[in-house]
Amino acid sequence: MLDFCIVGCGRIAKRHSELLGNGVIGGARLAAVCDIVPEKAEKIGKQFGVPWYTDMHKMMQEIKPAVVTILTESGNHARHTIELARYGAHVVVEKPMALTLSDADAMIAACDKAGVRLFVVKQNRFNVPVAKLREALEKGRFGKLVMGTVRVRWCRPQAYYDQDSWRGTWAQDGGVLTNQASHHVDLLEWMMGDVVRVSAMSATRLVDIEAEDTAAVVLQFANGALGVIEATGATRPTDLEGSISILGEGGTVVIGGFAVNKLETWNFVDPEAEDDAVIQNYSVNPPNVYGFGHQAYYEHVVDVINKGGPQLVDGLTGRRSLELISAIYESIETGKTVDLRFNPRMAKLGRADG
Repeated sequence: MLDFCIVGCGRIAKRHSELLGNGVIGGARLAAVCDIVPEKAEKIGKQFGVPWYTDMHKMMQEIKPAVVTILTESGNHARHTIELARYGAHVVVEKPMALTLSDADAMIAACDKAGVRLFVVKQNRFNVPVAKLREALEKGRFGKLVMGTVRVRWCRPQAYYDQDSWRGTWAQDGGVLTNQASHHVDLLEWMMGDVVRVSAMSATRLVDIEAEDTAAVVLQFANGALGVIEATGATRPTDLEGSISILGEGGTVVIGGFAVNKLETWNFVDPEAEDDAVIQNYSVNPPNVYGFGHQAYYEHVVDVINKGGPQLVDGLTGRRSLELISAIYESIETGKTVDLRFNPRMAKLGRADG
């Protein structure tokens, strides 16, 4: 049984604590929680009958967990990972893993030095339709890839950002690309391959924040295919979709729904016997009150720690999507097409001076 501790008891902690605290994940249990705001830590601690702390170092020293899950502000992910890896606990960190590439590199180095695993939360990779899409891609069913598109049309009103002073800031959070769309950016790159150049524009349309609530991005992949990222938190009045479309010479797959969880199109030039079953059995994620993908993600973490083997999303993988997001912000600030690989000069993400 692996003891997990949670650092950061904000909005996303509800999902993580329910999984770990209710015994949903085999081989894992919630051992303690921590937040610098006592009321937040106390609420979750009492809910699941575990100790709660306001000092993460004291918690790590007293509990000695096998794994620590970091759910603090995005801008603090790097500092907390580096400080807590020294205790010898494996680290699970929410997206984005960091806001700057130098911080991501420091996180990877710290975990390597401590001999612990670094897991970056990308739970949508475990969605049932997404897994089938990846399987078809690896089998070569798409042939030459033509275009990949992701769309995030969600609703994040001013009240969402007013919950915490760090939300929507360049130094601690970023905008819709860094937060809401980061999973979709990861999926697009996972399916389509390395990006060689990006061109992007953004706007802040309906909320009062430093960063963007709306963005449009065009990408070129190393294989010659093109890509589009459409992301906004300014959909009104409610969330609309989170989707991915993959088009190739051999077929087309579209996964939609609210969170890339509903198979809408599964159409190939050369049909296979399994195709009807895929549409019937894998079209929608099974009902899960804990949210799409998170349960399978934690099961993967436990399996990797106990049995060894490769991680689906390690520190280097998390850095890859951060590099793409950084390049997008660089393009937004310069008004120019940006080639990967690059060193950010103008991108505001992770900078206190905005």
